[in-house]
Amino acid sequence: MYFSHPQSQYFVVGRIGKEQVTDYAHRRGLPLHEAERCLAPVLDYDPE
Repeated sequence: MYFSHPQSQYFVVGRIGKEQVTDYAHRRGLPLHEAERCLAPVLDYDPE
């Protein structure tokens, strides 16, 4: 389901760098490669 309003203003979430992904993986207790796989569409770098 999507909700919207004619006067709403939306924003775009930018690309994320390796430092942010590393921090996210650490906080979630995930291996880095798994966090990169989950976040692949918004990465600002090539994880390989």
